[in-house]
Amino acid sequence: MAQGGDRDKDGLSRRRFIGAAGATAAGAALGGYLPAGAMGAPAEEAKAGKPKNRRRRRRADVIVIGAGLAGLTAAREVLRGGHSVLILEARNRVGGRTLNHKLGKGKIAEVGGEWVGPTQDHLMALAAELGIGTFKTYNDGNNVYWANGVLTPYKSGGPLGPIPPDPTAVAEVFAAVANLNKMAGTVPVATPWTAPDAGTWDGQTLETWKQANMHVPNARALFDSGIGAVFAAESSDLSLLFSLFYIASATNETTAPDLNRLFNVPDGAQDSRFIGGSWQISKRMAKRIGKKRILLKQAARRIEQHRHGVRVFTKNLTASGKQVIVTGPPVVTAQIHYDPHLPADRRQLLQRFPQGTTIKCQAVYDRPYWRDSGLTGQAVALDGPVRVTFDNSPPDGSPGVLLGFIEGAAARDYQRRSAGERKAAVLNAFATYFGEAARHPREYFEMNWTHEAWTRGCYEGYLGPGALTAHGTALRAPFKRIHWAGAETSDYWYGYMDGAVRSGQRAAAEALAAL
Repeated sequence: MAQGGDRDKDGLSRRRFIGAAGATAAGAALGGYLPAGAMGAPAEEAKAGKPKNRRRRRRADVIVIGAGLAGLTAAREVLRGGHSVLILEARNRVGGRTLNHKLGKGKIAEVGGEWVGPTQDHLMALAAELGIGTFKTYNDGNNVYWANGVLTPYKSGGPLGPIPPDPTAVAEVFAAVANLNKMAGTVPVATPWTAPDAGTWDGQTLETWKQANMHVPNARALFDSGIGAVFAAESSDLSLLFSLFYIASATNETTAPDLNRLFNVPDGAQDSRFIGGSWQISKRMAKRIGKKRILLKQAARRIEQHRHGVRVFTKNLTASGKQVIVTGPPVVTAQIHYDPHLPADRRQLLQRFPQGTTIKCQAVYDRPYWRDSGLTGQAVALDGPVRVTFDNSPPDGSPGVLLGFIEGAAARDYQRRSAGERKAAVLNAFATYFGEAARHPREYFEMNWTHEAWTRGCYEGYLGPGALTAHGTALRAPFKRIHWAGAETSDYWYGYMDGAVRSGQRAAAEALAAL
């Protein structure tokens, strides 16, 4: 599997694809990673409970763990508030779940989060401030719909919006989306567990709701394809309440929620892309914050709180401060040892917070040949490993890049298979949707974030039945001097880059108020 020159390089082969015990498809370093349950105090502290003098020591008013969008945003806000900050990042790079793959001649494709759309105001404002422009996702011509062995072109942006014109499924899918939107409108994004029907909705899965409200086979299958594309999980994995909260959160403070916004390209979550890739946002923020304030390859192992402040321990560093902001997926933050222990609700919540499963697969061609046939490069399929595709070419259309997602149950299956088998399956799907030329790319690459030690999956963490109503109050509540950030702690645009930026702003405000 070809890997781009921008990938992590901490001593692991850039072509290896190892499992969760080891590393990342991008070759990220394991740094101070230890298996769950093995997060004791650093060895240097073992004698008499005191670090040896050879340990590095740093001090700042606020210690930020993680240099993704949330952590960098938080650090920037702390500096703007007139206080000192130090960022500890486990990887050998900034950017978290955003990352570029080099295509040559200064062009890139993105192997992590990449799209932005209307109502993602905080992300767009940040990008504009940093001088990063956007361009529209390619959407000229027809999409294709693969169902029951038949390929049907349909107009992009037509009257059905993102829903393919399947005469057997349209009415039921429309009704399902309308019903979910209506229910989501009653869910408070800051406190979804207080929704009027929270107990009933959190006592079932989205799959249970689907089975009770949808009966046409193609409608159910089309719904499943859409849910997989949004959550990288199956309807049976998701609490109905969590699903409704997710829909409710996918907007800003002044616009009504709409599930179609999550599916749509024009005016939806996939409306636009960043010139040079979304990774540029983190890189430019990091440059402004300054290298001396960002320490890479420093995985936080232990956080101690005491009367006068906090201490954060990595393998060879002790960072002291007054407040700490912890960012990243909940499943990763659970690996840190906390002294004193986290409250029971927070610990229980972290045990119920898996990450989605997706493999982002891309094939590179000399040119986007599908455009010659009037196709957008977007496909929706009811079966097969690749059910959603996009044209992921650079702004000028050269080279041509087809992007396909393997998500949810299919990703769990295909990540167990060989790289060669996955590639063959992806290219076969591309050929089915866009012609035989798809079988002969000049390059193929993929990214499985499940194999990334400091992410453990994408797109975001999700919750099953019972978690929100039982433990939701611990989602973002500070614990003494610890404040929580990351896309999974945001009220609006939960799980998205905009949510990560929002969460960093909120956590920084909390920490500044406590100084």
